[in-house]
Amino acid sequence: MTLTLRPYQSEGIANLRRALKQHRRVLFQLPTGGGKTVIAATMLGGAAAQNKRAWFVVHRRELVEQTSHTLERVGVDHGFIAAGFPPRYRKLVTLCSVQTLAARLKRPDFPVEAPDLIVWDEAHHCAAGTWQQVAARYPKALHVGLTATPERLDGKGLDGMFKALVPGPSIAWLIENGFLSQYRAWTKAAPDVSGVKLRGSDFDAAQLAELMGRPAIMGDAVKHYLDICPGKRAVAFCCSIEHAIATRDAFRAAGVIAEELDGTARADVRRNTVRAFRKGDIHVLTSVDLFGEGFDLPELSAAILLRPTKSLGLYMQQVGRALRTAPGKDCAYILDHAGNVARHGLPDAEREWSLSSRKRKRGTSSAPSKLCPGCFASCAAGCTTCEFCGHVFELTPREIDHVDGLLREIDLDAMKQAAVRANSRAEFEGVIAQARTLAELRAIAKAKGYHWKWADHIWSSRTFADRTAATSKQEAAHAG
Repeated sequence: MTLTLRPYQSEGIANLRRALKQHRRVLFQLPTGGGKTVIAATMLGGAAAQNKRAWFVVHRRELVEQTSHTLERVGVDHGFIAAGFPPRYRKLVTLCSVQTLAARLKRPDFPVEAPDLIVWDEAHHCAAGTWQQVAARYPKALHVGLTATPERLDGKGLDGMFKALVPGPSIAWLIENGFLSQYRAWTKAAPDVSGVKLRGSDFDAAQLAELMGRPAIMGDAVKHYLDICPGKRAVAFCCSIEHAIATRDAFRAAGVIAEELDGTARADVRRNTVRAFRKGDIHVLTSVDLFGEGFDLPELSAAILLRPTKSLGLYMQQVGRALRTAPGKDCAYILDHAGNVARHGLPDAEREWSLSSRKRKRGTSSAPSKLCPGCFASCAAGCTTCEFCGHVFELTPREIDHVDGLLREIDLDAMKQAAVRANSRAEFEGVIAQARTLAELRAIAKAKGYHWKWADHIWSSRTFADRTAATSKQEAAHAG
């Protein structure tokens, strides 16, 4: 079988090759469901055809097995460096588990020749120590990272590993052109996580499981599945194994054919369970982590979000499972009981990716206010007309309306229009930020037809923020 690439995949590979001529370490971003494994197989097979050695490095056993099946289908002979797989070291293409590879590299008799190309799956993990150690052993190799979300929860950048970022098409483009599924989304008032401690950079899983495992929440999850998409194949993303088991039992009690599956299950149990799910013999799978990164389940129609998370990457991986296309699939259903849509935005919202580290934002307290969408001045929360540009505020209901704790369908068009307004605000704020003097702000006000007080208002707000930041810095230095 010969791989047939979609046009955007061919273009992505061409862009990667151009970038590799200037930078030997390049990251390729492509949304979940866009075909990163197909791109990897093409690159690995191309390297082997030129008698070059190539490694494909993943972080879970299931991904080794899944990629191996893809390579077999397209006729790419390969070996393994992964626990539980035959150690065939002499192949030009090798599938590697990063943990097994790191352990075997410590052996003085490790028999594998250095690779010419290393392709890193789920490359947002590459900032981790084990991945860095493996990469450091092969400075002369070409390094290609693949990820849907080049952003880490800890804010650490990937520029220590990769020197260039090649973006693929957006989720919105892939949906518009039929490569990903259309979707509908429902949400409700977010669970109160104010009392949940952080472990690392995300919510503590044990405390989340206690919160989200309450009978009322699990009962709502079952009820809304039966009301919105009964019989559709769904995965419920849970907080812990115990939470996943309890959620499975709640679905079973309502007559839904459900199974729990997690990383502790034997390989044959996982294979048989996933096979039954794909055939339609199982309607709901409940799990924690297993069906996040890289796991290919195009038959999945509904993502039931039962795990609040601060991680944009985890959220995008979970909803991305449901966005894959499959025969007979009309659309994807996102049932958000965790408040993640409000926390991170719609799956196809416009996002900009970067290799640089992301600074954490600290919250500040202030009097109730709102930004004018006309001139982006800060106005009193209750005002009806902006005093600077005359914009009349419309009294409209919230775009996501939460009533009586019910799951409500999101008005996707309204949310997308709000995102457009936010982007316009960001662009205009960029123009304002470039004005370094009060005179320059007054020139902008004159050009826009704003009241002359607008420039003074923006200027005083800026100088107050600068003074506050300087004072905080002095206090921190004094405390140190």
